[in-house]
Amino acid sequence: MIYAKSADEILGMRQVCRIAVEVLSKVGKSIIPGITTKELENIAEKAIKSFGAKSAFLGYRGFPGIICTSVNEVVIHGIPSEQKLRHGDIIGIDVGIFYNGFYGDTAKTFKVATVSESVKKFLEVSELALSEAIKKCVAGSRIGDISAMIQETAEQNGYSVVRDFVGHGIGRELHEDPQIPNYGRAGVGTRIPENATLAIEVMLNQGSWQVRTLSDKWTVETSDNKLSAHFEHTVLIKKDGCEILTRIETPAG
Repeated sequence: MIYAKSADEILGMRQVCRIAVEVLSKVGKSIIPGITTKELENIAEKAIKSFGAKSAFLGYRGFPGIICTSVNEVVIHGIPSEQKLRHGDIIGIDVGIFYNGFYGDTAKTFKVATVSESVKKFLEVSELALSEAIKKCVAGSRIGDISAMIQETAEQNGYSVVRDFVGHGIGRELHEDPQIPNYGRAGVGTRIPENATLAIEVMLNQGSWQVRTLSDKWTVETSDNKLSAHFEHTVLIKKDGCEILTRIETPAG
């Protein structure tokens, strides 16, 4: 069942999502060649503490990181480490925050300095898939409308969508109903009520949609080692559209 939030709960969601945006922005501005993903995590930790908030990810089902740092072929759940970023890499930063009883979730894939034109296009299409999907986020629409738009945008441009992991409802729990796949058919699935809050997670691969999980039981990477991109917003569903609670105001990375 998709849970519609009360006015007080919506206020709580706006607050926690604002923190998530600020943390993601802080980390994004620090991405340069030579920095390690562990150093980026340290920046996130300091920012999260400054708000009196907590990481939603640290310890979640045993996850060891404060944020997720997914480099190049890593799709999601990259664990911060001593890995140094190189000129031309891409890195997905996923930030989950818990504050005052509510969860906020957002992600963006950043360029590390200058990337090739093909990589630039891949990221642009991935972000476009998210923005097009968000246009389908309106009270009365169906989950399949969102999923189909992500898949259509990706495949029209020659990319594939990750099928093993999904977006989700969010609120007092990090993962609530419904699941929101990156593929599907328009017009099918559960209707979305007004005042639902959803985390729309677009995960696109340059090559095959198939992925594998590494021996650390967390890191998910593409099966063909081609690039993957991850963009995510938490949105509030309204009668005539939606409010993006985690809109990022930083310049493109």
